[in-house]
Amino acid sequence: MDVGQPNDFLKGTSLYLNYLKQSDHSKELATGSNIHGNVLIHPTASVSPTCVLGPSVVIGPECIVEDGVRIRNSTLLQGSIIRSHSWLETCIIGWRCTVGQWVRMENVTVLGEDVIVSDELFVNGARVLPHKSIAQSVVEPQIIM
Repeated sequence: MDVGQPNDFLKGTSLYLNYLKQSDHSKELATGSNIHGNVLIHPTASVSPTCVLGPSVVIGPECIVEDGVRIRNSTLLQGSIIRSHSWLETCIIGWRCTVGQWVRMENVTVLGEDVIVSDELFVNGARVLPHKSIAQSVVEPQIIM
C-alpha cells in the first residue's frame, strides 16, 4: 500500500478507522442516527445534525459541514467547508477548501489546498491543484492545473 496514492490513502484511512473500532479507542468514533459505519470527527469541527456520514469518513479540525450533506469514504482536512446538500464519495478534500451547495463529487476526487468549487457542479475523479477555483462541472477524470 502506498498512502501517497489517493486510492491507497482512502483504503488506509478505512483500515485505521476499523482498528479504532476494534480497539480501546472506539469511543473516539462518532455515533448517532445519521452515522453509518466508522466516522471520526474532530472536536473543533461543526457538523449539522441533518448530515449523513459514513462509512469511513474523517472530518478534520475546524471543518464545517452544513445541512443535508452526505459524505462516504472521504477525508476532509483542516478548515474545509462543505455547503448544504452536497454529496461526497471517495474524496480527499484539502486544507481550507470550500465546496458549494448541491455539488456532487465522486470517483476519487482530490482537492489541493484552498480550492473553491462553485455551487451545483458535478466533479468526477478530478485532481485539482492548490489555490484553484472550479466553476464548471468536471465530467471526465482529469488533472486541473
